[in-house]
Amino acid sequence: MSVSTSTPRDGVAVVTVDQPPVNALPVRTWYALADAVTAAGRDPAHRTVVLTGAGRGFNAGVDVKELQNAADHSALIGANRGCAAAFCAVYECEVPVVAAVHGHCLGGGIGLVGSADAIVATRDATFGLPELDMGALGAATHLSRMLPPHLVRPLYYTGRTLTAAELHHHGAVWALAESRSALLETALELAARIAAKDGYLLRLAKEALNGIDQADVRRRYRYEQGFTFEANLAGVSDRHRDAFLDRRAGDGSRP
Repeated sequence: MSVSTSTPRDGVAVVTVDQPPVNALPVRTWYALADAVTAAGRDPAHRTVVLTGAGRGFNAGVDVKELQNAADHSALIGANRGCAAAFCAVYECEVPVVAAVHGHCLGGGIGLVGSADAIVATRDATFGLPELDMGALGAATHLSRMLPPHLVRPLYYTGRTLTAAELHHHGAVWALAESRSALLETALELAARIAAKDGYLLRLAKEALNGIDQADVRRRYRYEQGFTFEANLAGVSDRHRDAFLDRRAGDGSRP
């Protein structure tokens, strides 16, 4: 199954995404992820949710091949709505969400971690928004929750990635794990510390913090998506997505 939920510790649910080979998610998996996070947060037995990915990396964004194989705009609309649903599910989850990141965290992955309450990551995990190279826009809303604006803008324009160690330096990553094997334990340690608090108060705290957030995350992301649709209507997006798939076909190591 692409999305699974386990409970390795009292009060802590772990939602794991497993979409080989690189966790580039088709439309159905974005919605499955949204449903799993929402259900985990709604369960009164859970006081924290850990979100992680199996395989080579945390998340590589949308399944570009699915977009390019569609005969109409249905896959694009589905991906945009599915991403919005997943990001909002993490942000609006009734309990705090800890993102545990290894390998690559790209595109939609930034939307997920930027919606979370905390991030832990392997020291060499990489984070980036290669959206312009894909003929798209989006998740600048979420990157802006992690980093200051004059760092966000050149990262967005260039598509450059940062390591978890660099993000930790800027305060975006709570803790670094020295290895993939230590990552989940690092995330569970933080999650357990949160889950030790009163579940009713944690739910109030999550709602209160969202309520005083300076950014209307839902509205701002949907605003960004409008420009993605404009790029598609202009014919720019298809050209860039085709070029990406050609590059990936020539280099099997690329996510």
